[in-house]
Amino acid sequence: MNEHAQEAHAQEAHAQEAHTHDARTSGARLHDAQPYDQHPLNLAHLQRRLVDFAAARGWWPHHTPKNLAAALSVEASELLEIFQWLTPEQSERVMADPESAHRVRDEVADVLAYLLQLCERLDVDLLTALDEKIDRNGSRFPLPAPAHEPAPAPAPTPEG
Repeated sequence: MNEHAQEAHAQEAHAQEAHTHDARTSGARLHDAQPYDQHPLNLAHLQRRLVDFAAARGWWPHHTPKNLAAALSVEASELLEIFQWLTPEQSERVMADPESAHRVRDEVADVLAYLLQLCERLDVDLLTALDEKIDRNGSRFPLPAPAHEPAPAPAPTPEG
């Protein structure tokens, strides 16, 4: 490795170290550092695990907003592929088949992983952004005047 390449490599390593330190110590977005197996399962904890996972493998320089958004789109397409040729009725029963259910869970996890990483990179508070978007949608799409009682929302599934 020539001198210029060594210097660039050292700068990249320092930048990764600094981000990992910032991610581990940022109280606004991420919780206090705790061993993964002793931490409550929540979005901030998972976000920290993803940052640490990528930093430990030297992937941080490649996790640009553009690349993360592209990866998110690819994973969402892989989720869509599972349902592509199913009838609406078949799609409602996709979780009844263990193999399909496993694929759905994996792709949903991939979509969420890239979304969390994108939010981390862009400093977007995902839950606040969603809450604000629901409020805006309420204004954009007001309730129609009820002609009759609306149908009740479906009960949550045991997995959901």
